[in-house]
Amino acid sequence: MKITEIETFAVGAGWKNWLFARVHTDKGVHGIGEGTLNGFIKTTEAGVHELKHLAIGQDPRRINALAKRMLDSVSLDGGHIHRTVIAAIEVACWDILGKSLGVPIHQLLGGQVRDSVLGYANGWYRTERTPEAFLEAAQAVLAKGFKAFKLDPFGTTQGFISREELDLSYAICRMLRDRLPKDTLILIDVHARFTEIAALQAAQKFADLDIYWWEEPTSRDRQETVHEVAHRSPIPVATGEMYDTVGQFYALAAGGGVNIFQPEPMSLGGIAPSMQVANLALAHGSHIAPHQSGGPVATAVCLQLAAAVPNFLIQEHFDAFNDPWTPDLVTWHPTVNPDNGHLSLPDAPGLGIDLNIDAIKHHPYDPDAYLNVHAEGWEKRLGRREEMANKQTS
Repeated sequence: MKITEIETFAVGAGWKNWLFARVHTDKGVHGIGEGTLNGFIKTTEAGVHELKHLAIGQDPRRINALAKRMLDSVSLDGGHIHRTVIAAIEVACWDILGKSLGVPIHQLLGGQVRDSVLGYANGWYRTERTPEAFLEAAQAVLAKGFKAFKLDPFGTTQGFISREELDLSYAICRMLRDRLPKDTLILIDVHARFTEIAALQAAQKFADLDIYWWEEPTSRDRQETVHEVAHRSPIPVATGEMYDTVGQFYALAAGGGVNIFQPEPMSLGGIAPSMQVANLALAHGSHIAPHQSGGPVATAVCLQLAAAVPNFLIQEHFDAFNDPWTPDLVTWHPTVNPDNGHLSLPDAPGLGIDLNIDAIKHHPYDPDAYLNVHAEGWEKRLGRREEMANKQTS
């Protein structure tokens, strides 16, 4: 079997763009992958086409060899974008391998260790930054069957946080904790915005709210800061979504304090390096909770991992809160079990999902669709439209 062509599809999905890839073979079997990187969709799309000459003519079932060829053959390391490009093709090759053998990818990873996985909602709080508005939005989340959700209540605060801003952020989460069922899991995403001391001050303020985790509490410039916070924070720290090498997770394990690793399969180069992180975490006595703010293909990738990884904790899920037409883009999407908040797992051969090209063509790339958490009102997830609206009213 040989790869004959690779197609890409950039999709405007409301608040961000997604990039899908489709790898064709001479045996009539094709595979799909995703290479979404917010703000760099056209860049990663160009990268797929720049590197596809390294894949065309190769056997897609020799996945590790092909991924290494795409990484090494340019002599230089293109970092995050390079690995996102590789991931789009690598995942498609796993899809082809599974289809060629008639089994889902998780069967190739050692078989299922669970039949479903706890999911947490994200992208749900497209509303005003008030306790009352967040409560109303959270109640809608629970009505969809979720038992867990994540939010960033900190507005555009960066570096240090004022007493007024900290009080408002706390009031939002206090309202959620007091007015929702006691078993609701509340996760906080700090979006790497605080200094060490500010991250600790905020964590101490939130300590009585039974927060599930404190995500990316400090700047991404130096990993040492997250260890400093993790060793002292009253809330468990989770991080790793921006890491683009397995070695960064080795350093995370060595530094201690963090037991929730958040690999992003697209950032790492696909499924094989994500499994390496999972095994590293297992040896460290830690769990993985993959980051996933891309499209439905990336969701399926994470759920294949959820099926096979023993130390898999919980899965981020945006799909239920994207534009209502987005399920039409693919042939499968997970359901939520309202009894336990679990997501269903794909079980068809390969990735268990395919693209609906006709539907995709109705939603082309949108240059205004991206997320900037430093823009006022970003919580509404309106992309550049919100920034332009704010400029017009100021």
